[in-house]
This record gives sequence, C-alpha cells and structure tokens, in this order.
Amino acid sequence: MHILDTIKTRRSIRKYKDKPVEKKKLFNVLEAARLAPSAMNKQPYRLVVVTEREIVRKLISTCNQDWTTPMIIVVCAFPSEAWTREDGEQYWKVDAAIAMHNISMVAVEEGLGTCWIAAFKEYEVKRILGIPPQARVMAMTPLGYPDEKKGPVTRRKSLKELVRYEKW
Repeated sequence: MHILDTIKTRRSIRKYKDKPVEKKKLFNVLEAARLAPSAMNKQPYRLVVVTEREIVRKLISTCNQDWTTPMIIVVCAFPSEAWTREDGEQYWKVDAAIAMHNISMVAVEEGLGTCWIAAFKEYEVKRILGIPPQARVMAMTPLGYPDEKKGPVTRRKSLKELVRYEKW
C-alpha cells in the first residue's frame, strides 16, 4: 500500500474482533515505533504491550469510553531523557507522538486497527502497570482486527487553509 493511501485509509477503530494479533504483525507495529524519528535520536519513550484480559479491562476502565480489544499498547515518555530546545521547550511529547503515529500507520498496513486514546486517568494507568513516577503516559491505543467498517477519512481542512508559501 502506498503511504498516502495508508494515511487516507486510517480511521479510529473502537470495536475489535476477539482474535489475537499474530506475533509477526505485532513485531512490525512495534518495530515501526522503534524506528520513529526523535529529536537528536534520544528516543525518550517506552511501550507497554498489554494482552492479559484482566489488565486490558482495568486500562479500559481508566478511559472515557468502553472498548472491546484483544490488546492495548501504552506509550510512555521520559521527559528527562528528551532533547530540550534552547528556549526550554521539551520534545518528549513530539517524539512519543511520532512513535504513536508510526504504530497507527503500520497497523493499517497489517490489516489492524488502532485508536489514539488520550482521555484516560494517567495516575490510574501508571498504578495498574507499575509505570515509574518519572515516566509520563502519553497515549494508549487498542490494537486488533477491526470489527466495524468505516468510510473515508472525515473532512479535513484544505491545503489552502493550512499552507503558507514563503511568508505568512
């Protein structure tokens, strides 16, 4: 699949089949996160792959939606490991977001679905998974075979609205 087709096809999936993800497909998704670019190649993120049903259920309870999924990937970041710009702006959120984006793109190519979850109680996720205090939970995503069909990508702003050439 051409990368632009993958981007156009990716949708937020909220219902998944009760079917495990094959190890090779999971490996490819995780490898995509590992290969994600990061500022100064610091890679200040870690991933927690959760397949145990009871823990998945507990993680779902920290969110504002009800999910059915065979697994969840939790993307954590370590601000102290990230590159910081001269003005003090830290890039840990950007680096973790790029890794999460790569996860989503490769999942589509593998016939899997994801949904970027940002609405969760971070302290509960950290408690459930034993995540160290210095880490931040950036995002979570279910990962599995979609059990719903979605149409084309919803409306996006036009390039004319988004892009400036040479100057503002």
